[in-house]
Amino acid sequence: MPKVDSPPDGKKTVIANAMTPVERRASFSLATIFALRMLGLFLILPVFAIEASKLPGGDDPALIGLAMGIYGLTQALLQFPFGLASDRLGRKRVIVFGLIVFAIGSIVAATAHSVTWLAIGRAVQGAGAISAAVTALIADQTRDEVRTKSMALVGASIGLMFALSLIVAPMLVAHIGLAGLFAMTASLALAGIAITIWWVPPEPLQHKNLPRGSLKEVLRLPALLRLNFGVFVLHAVQLAMWMAVPAMLVQAGLPREHHWWVYLPAVLGSFVAMGGMFPLEKRGYLRAVFLTAVGLIAAVQIGFLVVSAATPSIAELAVLLLVFFCGFNVLEASQPSLASRVAPPHVRGAAMGVYNTLQSLGFFAGGALGGWLMKHVGAQGLFAVCAGAMFLWLLVAWPMRAPLAKAFVSAAKAG
Repeated sequence: MPKVDSPPDGKKTVIANAMTPVERRASFSLATIFALRMLGLFLILPVFAIEASKLPGGDDPALIGLAMGIYGLTQALLQFPFGLASDRLGRKRVIVFGLIVFAIGSIVAATAHSVTWLAIGRAVQGAGAISAAVTALIADQTRDEVRTKSMALVGASIGLMFALSLIVAPMLVAHIGLAGLFAMTASLALAGIAITIWWVPPEPLQHKNLPRGSLKEVLRLPALLRLNFGVFVLHAVQLAMWMAVPAMLVQAGLPREHHWWVYLPAVLGSFVAMGGMFPLEKRGYLRAVFLTAVGLIAAVQIGFLVVSAATPSIAELAVLLLVFFCGFNVLEASQPSLASRVAPPHVRGAAMGVYNTLQSLGFFAGGALGGWLMKHVGAQGLFAVCAGAMFLWLLVAWPMRAPLAKAFVSAAKAG
């Protein structure tokens, strides 16, 4: 139980930096929903290209790339409508509906007999765009003082699922095939529905009584625009670099089935860095931590550019990936927290919808552009573009100011 102080009026006030039981329950339950959904997605990524090539249409790399990337496109198209709907209809209803759509898409992909139908299934999966509603509900159920910690739980769950998928996906696909993996993703979505209904705390109702906002209102906030640009660049670079990193590990002498030997320690090690962010945030250094994380990822791209000029070593790649995940996980925790604090409460779902739309567009652009760059200019050209994008983001993010919780509470009441 968090410590409490007893003021003169006898009422108990929760210490600002301690989560209440409801905040813990909301954070862990919603992080679990994210984890189940992302595990379903990540299980497919390490094996999709190889397994899809065995189906009719699998001799066309462009079609396989479309089937993999179209998920991000449909996500991008529907994140804002889902976020706006969560402002008006309720977060949990939208989450349940989105998970049902995701499960249907998984079933379509599981029964697909061609790459074209795989692409259709992936597109339907992407139409279950629940990220905005989930992050908005986390923001609804947590205070500013603990929200970054709550978002960090989500980021940690995603990182763990990514590492787990790299280990188990090759083993699972050998026994149940690609169709079995998609069937598993449908089951994970159904488990997410159960958690939403029975574990997630009842959602606050105050957002339904606030005045309705609009997209124009969301787009008028410079701080949100900077964060939206940043999340696009971050996920475009993340996906684009994965077009080259696995091949570099093979080139360094590490067989594909052993890549998790590098990925898993890098992901787990990065959680230590992410844990060190919270004391710094309390001391007012969130801006410095944020900008440092952006700079670290830019430096990693320069590092990959250098080592890709020759045969890289496993140690070099392991260090670069560790630094990348340190920066990435810090940004994954702090960016949505900042976006939810900047957005006025009555448009929080819409604001997170725009934010997640740019995130999904980043996935799509990273996959499409990354493949094009690898084909035409190779790994060095790819990493040069990624480094340039990260330095551009650093310039855009430089004027940022970390919001103060009390100031934004006052602003919400005044607005």
